[in-house]
Amino acid sequence: MPDAYDYGFDAIAGGPLPLSSFKGKPMLVVNTASKCGLTPQYEGLEKLYRDYRDQGLVVLGVPCNQFAGQEPGTEAEIQDFCALTYDVDFPITAKVEVKGEGAHPFYKWAEAGLGEGAVPAWNFHKILVGKDGQLIRAFGSRTDPLDPDVVAAVKQAL
Repeated sequence: MPDAYDYGFDAIAGGPLPLSSFKGKPMLVVNTASKCGLTPQYEGLEKLYRDYRDQGLVVLGVPCNQFAGQEPGTEAEIQDFCALTYDVDFPITAKVEVKGEGAHPFYKWAEAGLGEGAVPAWNFHKILVGKDGQLIRAFGSRTDPLDPDVVAAVKQAL
């Protein structure tokens, strides 16, 4: 039975970003976009990360341009935007697809494990993975990163 640690992305700055490097830590995997009405969620994601990273939480931003072309930039542009606009310190992957036939294998695995609710319908969809690499649950795009349900699920995963 595969777990999240069987998957990896490319880091936005280049090089591999295997999820196994986060073994034993819960992960909140979020497909992101720089030009979306929900883009201010970066602020909440960064706060969640800073509040709980010392306890082990990893927030992983996964840029995706599949929703109304709202992530059109290059990796360098995305990285600069996140750092300069939201002071993002959590890891970010290179741009990938998160749904459909070309979806990244992590997202295909999440859909197989959690069903349709794991398939992003828009930017800033969140998937929570436990310390054991198993799927916990998904949160829709409009669910704020600091929503009490998200925070409670993160605390429980820690």
